[in-house]
Amino acid sequence: MNARFGMKRKVALGVTTLIAFAAQVVPATALTGGGPGSPHHWGVITRNTIGSPVAALRDGPYGSFGVTGTAARPPYGRGSLGIEVADRSTSLTPPSEKASFGNEVDFYGKPVLGTQGLNQVGFHVFQTGENISYGGPTNMPNITFEINPNLTAAATAYSSLVWLPPASPVTNAWSGYLDATTTGAWFLTGSAGTATGCNLATPCPFPQLKTALNDGGTQPTLYTAAVGKGRDNMWIGAVDGLRINKTIYDFEASGVKTRRAG
Repeated sequence: MNARFGMKRKVALGVTTLIAFAAQVVPATALTGGGPGSPHHWGVITRNTIGSPVAALRDGPYGSFGVTGTAARPPYGRGSLGIEVADRSTSLTPPSEKASFGNEVDFYGKPVLGTQGLNQVGFHVFQTGENISYGGPTNMPNITFEINPNLTAAATAYSSLVWLPPASPVTNAWSGYLDATTTGAWFLTGSAGTATGCNLATPCPFPQLKTALNDGGTQPTLYTAAVGKGRDNMWIGAVDGLRINKTIYDFEASGVKTRRAG
């Protein structure tokens, strides 16, 4: 009787271990689920990734050593999106890598402007002193929205709408929330950037960019949303708490969770 009970207990423990192991190794992009705002549609955007960078959900980072309080841990949960890009690792021109981690499903067709458009955007970042030595204080990851700009003066159905953050107020620690609507600058790629004047050479504040996109014709719409880095300087760090309007995307090793912004 005891032997039989012991056998059943060992089997049960073995099954439990296998289930726990499977839960740990299933990537975020493989989780089941769907629907508007689904956290399961997030992952590496392969067509926008160059070289072999890292854009992976992870625990931490905690620290750096000697750092205490809220700056010593991810702002939400215990994980983040770790990003690593190299500056000279491809045979392309430029030779730098590009990482793109985003969502190609849930934002498609949504407006860029108006009350239902992009009105709150930003994130928290783990910046290091080494990253600053690689490319200066503004060597930072970005937020990119692929959009249909629908500009009368630019006959194109595609442009990337990119936020360039300001320098992080802290290094070797987690920053507070960096608000993309009030800090840093934005630019559009391609002919949309030329038509609006908000291009990489002359990026614009968020309100100016939205005014430039509102040219009286068909309103611009979203394709995708992503956090990324490149192609420029080497950068190794992390991002968490990506906010898009009323939703905060909490990057965890087990997947991307959604939180309601206060």
